Order: sequence, then structure tokens, then C-alpha cells
Amino acid sequence: MPHIPTGFAEGYLTRLTETVRLLDIAQMDRALDIIKTAWENGNQVICFGNGGSALTAQHYVNDWNKSIYLATGRPFLGRCLAENMGLVMAYANDFCFEDVFVEQLKPIMRQRDVVIGISGSGNSENVLRAVSYANSHGAITLGICGYDGGRLKELAQYHIWAAVNDMQLSEDIHFFFGHIVMQALCSVSE
Repeated sequence: MPHIPTGFAEGYLTRLTETVRLLDIAQMDRALDIIKTAWENGNQVICFGNGGSALTAQHYVNDWNKSIYLATGRPFLGRCLAENMGLVMAYANDFCFEDVFVEQLKPIMRQRDVVIGISGSGNSENVLRAVSYANSHGAITLGICGYDGGRLKELAQYHIWAAVNDMQLSEDIHFFFGHIVMQALCSVSE
């Protein structure tokens, strides 16, 4: 049986550190402010993505809804459009998979809500359609992407971009952004 090359973990962590150094911290701070403002104004923060990005969206909402409320006493109105598999499959069946997020947005999204689309490649059609809809209906959009940013980087009003051609390193960056938001908002005092 083949063995794992010596130093593999160190190499991965070195690449992750290099990716972190490339982050636009000003963009991350803007995204944090946008989410904070939505929370303070009682707007929803609606997240979605496919595959690992769907789970990142779920993790964001899990942490933000529970931890921010417990720390501050102020509800966080987070939603994840990738967690109700029956609803996702109903829209995929009745419309098409490319519309599973936009169709869910239509009845729930309000102006000034924050819509967060997560796509490692930045080119997931169902994410792009939902972000485009949100842009044209008064929401604030944040795209979280990797690689060259794809179309999401340009379509979303704001973005967090992990500039690395590696899905797992991109997802690492996307994942820890959720913890930054949680800790920042948990530390807000009235």
C-alpha cells in the first residue's frame, strides 16, 4: 500500500498560510460590516452553495443564529437555502437545478437582506442566478469564491476571494470567515 509522503501536512499548511497572506483584509472587513449592519437592522442573512459550500453555508447559519444570540441576546436572522433537501429537490424537479436557490429566494428575500453565495470555482450556475436575482431586487450580495473568482467575483456587490487554484484551500478560507463573523458579532456590546 502506498504511503503518504513525508511532510505532506506541513506542505498543506504552508500553502494555506500563503493563501491567507493573499487575502484582501479590507474586503473581509467590509463583508463583516455588511453582515453586522444587517444583524443590527433585523435583516436576514441568507446563505447557500453546493457540495462543501452548502455545508459551509449551514455552518455559518448554525454558528451565527445560536452563538450570536446567546452572546448578545439579539437574534441573528440567518437562513441556509441548502439545508432542506426536500425543498431543494422539489425545485430541481419542478424547475431545474440551476434555479433551486433563486426560487427559494423569491418568497422570502426582502430589500436590504444580505445574500451570501458560496462557490469554490465562482461559476456555479445556481449560485449565480440567485445572486443576480438578489442584485436586481434590492438585496446586498456577497460572493465567497476561490480560484480566479469566476463570474461570482464580478457579479456580487462584495466578495471574499481565496486566490488559490485548490478547492480545499479555498474552502478552508471560506470556512474560517464564518468563525471571524461569529466571534466579531459575539463581542459586540450594546
